[in-house]
Amino acid sequence: MNQPLTTMTRKGQVTIPVNIRRSLGLAPGDKVAFVVDQGEVKVRPVKSAVERSFGAVRARNRPEDFQELERLAEEAIAEDAVRPLR
Repeated sequence: MNQPLTTMTRKGQVTIPVNIRRSLGLAPGDKVAFVVDQGEVKVRPVKSAVERSFGAVRARNRPEDFQELERLAEEAIAEDAVRPLR
């Protein structure tokens, strides 16, 4: 098994190799958790509160036709623009 190696700095910092960052979907500024398990350290991405709660609440009315929704939005915007002119 090909295991990427990295060196820890005096400050205890390590660089997560690019292939591992990609496979975990990590980007600059993302948070990770270090979990010690049976003498090994595991790195896990920490999802934001938004990501953790995504899908927890269902929409009341899910639009079936997005083109119709767009048309209705355009009509509402046009009505708002014309209203002061009346």
